[in-house]
Amino acid sequence: MYSKKIIAISSFLIILIFSAPGVKSAEECFENVSRAVFKFNLAFDDIILEPIAKGYNKLPNPVKSGTSNFTSNISTLLSIPNSLLQGDLKQVGHSTGSFLVNTTVGILGFLNPAEKIGLKPHKEDVGQTLGSYGIGQGCYYVLPILGPTTVRDSIGLVADTFIDPFAHVTIRQNEILGVSGNDLDYYSVKGTTAIDFRSDNLLNFESLEKNSIDLYSSFKSIYLQDREKKVKNSVSNQDDWGNLD
Repeated sequence: MYSKKIIAISSFLIILIFSAPGVKSAEECFENVSRAVFKFNLAFDDIILEPIAKGYNKLPNPVKSGTSNFTSNISTLLSIPNSLLQGDLKQVGHSTGSFLVNTTVGILGFLNPAEKIGLKPHKEDVGQTLGSYGIGQGCYYVLPILGPTTVRDSIGLVADTFIDPFAHVTIRQNEILGVSGNDLDYYSVKGTTAIDFRSDNLLNFESLEKNSIDLYSSFKSIYLQDREKKVKNSVSNQDDWGNLD
């Protein structure tokens, strides 16, 4: 318990330091390193992720859409506590109702009847919650495999695992309402989510690679704009690039 408090306090101090007035949200902390990591990520994408995404796209539509619905339904669990922390009770209702309906009537989330009855939850995470409280993004940099991020979103990524019920029953190895899992369950869902996103954006990525003078800067711009829209709950945050994080 004590170590968790230390982590929380340290994280808050880091946010304050990197979100100080002298540090702009789009400012680079380690641009040379980030560009090198970005090149590594592109190679990883070319060799592994893109081929898998293309194979995934060849699956029968019911299988592909069912898998996408399943992972999206699990991600809704993270939206519930974050919507609550943001004081958005309407979205708490949408997220909770959507998860319950899709998990039961929708057969563990493989179907999406919740959307048909008007339940459309926003995808929320701790990074967005911190942003809703006015905390700046801090420096921008690129992580191996995980891709573009900021100080705020990196800390949010770690914090997500403490408030996400799915993380609690898998990587945290706790039991909730008789449900438990393991690390493999967690990373399998996260990996499938990444593949699903990549497969949905094959043409977008190809177009970006062909038309960008500086691909690194293009990805940076898209990421920062996307995160800003998500913090503001912009209507346009549900477009084809809505999960670029």
